[in-house]
Amino acid sequence: MNVEAAYAEVERITRREARNFAYGIMVLPRPKRRAIAAIYAFARRVDDIADGELSDDEKRAGLQQLQADLDAAPSDPVLVALADARSRYPIPAAALHDLVDGGLQDTEQRRYADFEELLGYCGRVAGAVGVACIAVYGSEDEERARSLGVALQLINIIRDVGEDWDLGRVYLPQDELAAYGVFEDDIAAGRVTTAWRALMSFQASRARAYLEEGLGLLDSLDGRSAACVGTFAGLYRATLDRIEARGFDVFDGSVRLSPLTKLRIVGAGFLR
Repeated sequence: MNVEAAYAEVERITRREARNFAYGIMVLPRPKRRAIAAIYAFARRVDDIADGELSDDEKRAGLQQLQADLDAAPSDPVLVALADARSRYPIPAAALHDLVDGGLQDTEQRRYADFEELLGYCGRVAGAVGVACIAVYGSEDEERARSLGVALQLINIIRDVGEDWDLGRVYLPQDELAAYGVFEDDIAAGRVTTAWRALMSFQASRARAYLEEGLGLLDSLDGRSAACVGTFAGLYRATLDRIEARGFDVFDGSVRLSPLTKLRIVGAGFLR
């Protein structure tokens, strides 16, 4: 597959699978937009394998093959686009391998004893994406890129509790569940109790702290890259605000932003 066709495919994947992401990158110049779409499509491929219906052994084999393919001559459109993006921008191979390691971790670990354990996971599946992306944006502030990635992942965890339960996973730290008196039976039944709201309010406060730290990244970016990252952050912040306004009832999977709200956030990113 030629490079132009490969980029068309990763942009199609991004529009189809990640509308929030697509809204963010629309403000970038075309070369950066295509490179970020290639990174997203690769991350999507990792997720699709890790969250799919294959056995854990088959998932691990698929992820290990994907990791090996990063260092081989590509033929798959996602890897063709990613290889071209890596030739144009200093996207670190270590970040891409970390991302696959996060997918592998999902086949091996389904509970997290405490936040320190969870933070390591978030650093692999989301912090690594932040580090990969800033190579395209043109910043060297890896620490804040990781913080921003972790913040977005923490918001995903809050939003997707029910979906993750259906996959056999509980990302909320076990010690915090116990401290707030929330049990896995409550998650299974979708109970929105006073204890649940208190636990999730704590999770939301922590996510906002990481988001605030990560937004320091914008100071090291050019205007359009800053608008892109600011849009991502704004979309996730608005999602978290909506979840909080609903009393942290996240079990029906309907927490979504309207296209008009998204466009307003894009505009705010430009005006920042």
